[in-house]
Amino acid sequence: MKQKLSFGLIWLALVIYAVAASFFTTQQGDLDLIVNLSLGKLSGINPIVTAIFYIMGIIPWVYAAFILFDRTEQKISPYPFFIASIGVGAFALLPYFALRQPNTAWNGDKNWLLKLLDSRLMAIISSVTIVVLLVWGLTQGNWTDFMNQWQTSQFIHVMSIDFCLLCLLFPAMLGDDMKRRGINADKWFWLVALVPLLGSLTYWCVRPQLSEVAVTSQSTAS
Repeated sequence: MKQKLSFGLIWLALVIYAVAASFFTTQQGDLDLIVNLSLGKLSGINPIVTAIFYIMGIIPWVYAAFILFDRTEQKISPYPFFIASIGVGAFALLPYFALRQPNTAWNGDKNWLLKLLDSRLMAIISSVTIVVLLVWGLTQGNWTDFMNQWQTSQFIHVMSIDFCLLCLLFPAMLGDDMKRRGINADKWFWLVALVPLLGSLTYWCVRPQLSEVAVTSQSTAS
């Protein structure tokens, strides 16, 4: 219950903060920026902004590789939250974390999307792309310009906060996913969780694939 309440409060604080940000930032030019980024017209756009924008397009798929396997025995489906997260990130995922029940069960049923998300090739391609974007943004970006835009642009301000939250929220699903796959969570959880984003990406790349034969919660946890 405490964990559910915590996620609910974080979501409420994020919504209030996003609304408050509109009072000390501006939306002027944000729509043009979003359109240009979406169309790949990157001339004149700070590489840091570009890197965060494109990483934010990939991270929901990383989360999907965790939450969509969580659907067994849940009262709510994770699919609507995943779909919404493609557009609004943590604003959509936090309510799911607040509403879901702890679950390590797996019924062995993989549709085409789950097979894709459980594929090591998908994990490696996505993770390498995120790391390349991170390195490019960090090394080629203008940090003085980014801080100025962060203070003046509502889109960049909220997107950056959203990005930081998504980097930190992976452990919310990590323990259950480890147990579901027969991994000793007591041994490996903190080794992965204490390295924001990169730890979870590494785990996604090396974790065992789930069997398409029904497995009980008790047997996976052991």
